[in-house]
Amino acid sequence: MAAPKTTPLPLPSRNPLPLSAGQEQQVRDLYYKRVRGYCANEIRDFAACALNRTISATWACRAQRLSMNKCMIGHATQEEQDAAREEWFASRDKRIEEREAKERRKIEQEKFHREWWGLPQAEGQGEKEEAETEKR
Repeated sequence: MAAPKTTPLPLPSRNPLPLSAGQEQQVRDLYYKRVRGYCANEIRDFAACALNRTISATWACRAQRLSMNKCMIGHATQEEQDAAREEWFASRDKRIEEREAKERRKIEQEKFHREWWGLPQAEGQGEKEEAETEKR
């Protein structure tokens, strides 16, 4: 008896979570940075040609502009957007750690400032510090 054919399960979504507007902007910035990185030579050539030109850059640098646009359009694909999104998610833990380290540094600096100037602790500041030391 032949085994029934099973269809493969669909791949998990490449975009697992909906992002906020700010997070989407970070992904877009990463995407633009990647595309500009691929076309850095073409962008540099166009910028060198357009340097110290105003209106004349339109026709004097046409070949460089077309080359730059062709490169950028060629690399501005959905796959590149997905890759930028995946890179953003991959660096998510690093950003969280950096944000927590920044918050700890801020608390330490505030504590030093208050000790240095002999200021009383802020309302709820002692509770916040206790919670921070318990986390560690």
